[in-house]
Amino acid sequence: MFWSSVSKSLLAVCVFTEFAVIFVESLSCENSMCTNGLCQPMGTCNTSKSCFSQTQEFKMPELSTSLSVQQKGCSLDECTGLAFSATLGDQRTFRYDQRCCTTDKCNQVDTKPSQVPAKANGVQCLACYMEAGRVCIPTPLKCTGSETKCVAVIGTAVGSSSPLSVVMVGSGCATESACNLNMTVLDFVNIRTFCSSGFPVLPTPSSAPDGLGLRSASISTVPVLISLLLLKVLV
Repeated sequence: MFWSSVSKSLLAVCVFTEFAVIFVESLSCENSMCTNGLCQPMGTCNTSKSCFSQTQEFKMPELSTSLSVQQKGCSLDECTGLAFSATLGDQRTFRYDQRCCTTDKCNQVDTKPSQVPAKANGVQCLACYMEAGRVCIPTPLKCTGSETKCVAVIGTAVGSSSPLSVVMVGSGCATESACNLNMTVLDFVNIRTFCSSGFPVLPTPSSAPDGLGLRSASISTVPVLISLLLLKVLV
């Protein structure tokens, strides 16, 4: 009687596990890629992880339209939701929003990055934006909405580790979620970000000299200094 009960219990566990595995592996997600509203539907995909919906938007004032990329599909690894925004020099803005879900075709609904409110929040940062062949002079920028951090961004070509692969350097205001990132955006640029809490300041004469006779700079100057040191690479 005992072994009969054990056998039945084990059989029930095996059947339940098999159905659970089938259920997880049968998760279906919408699979598509859109650039500036031009979409390439690719049907659906199946995953044992989760579905994702990702929207990226890069606005440049000199262009009448922004660069917008929206992708939906199946997560190969654990999906992590992330939303951030940044306003750099020349009023260039970048918005990123990735959402994850775990129900069948749960990523069908289009997502749009939230817009930063126009109301100033009291934080001021140095703003700059440089690409190859361009030079910028950092200017004060009043941050708005939830962009409460001063950020410096270094963008390099995906797949390259050479210093000459730098394609852009920028600084300005950003949300806290934009800090300390090392990721690929727009499919062709890998960005690294560095943040400080307020307006960067230069070393003062009262700064204590270090062992080499050099005056120590405020931590908040580090992101801006990184940007300026890369100027020679970009010119």
